[in-house]
Amino acid sequence: MVLSIVASWLVASNAKRRRGWGFWIFIASNVAWVVWGLHTGATALVVLQFCLAAMNIRGVFKAEKT
Repeated sequence: MVLSIVASWLVASNAKRRRGWGFWIFIASNVAWVVWGLHTGATALVVLQFCLAAMNIRGVFKAEKT
């Protein structure tokens, strides 16, 4: 959860480097949540994290075009 909060803070930054770090921390957060979801049998959590990761990756590609 802490990773998700830190990533949100960094992604909201005006500095490109911090936003980049935020993206990678979000991905690490997604991985951590997937591991936890698999451990506890929380299939919905695992699916949610894959969807959130896909949206983060999509956002990076859209941001690079502008």
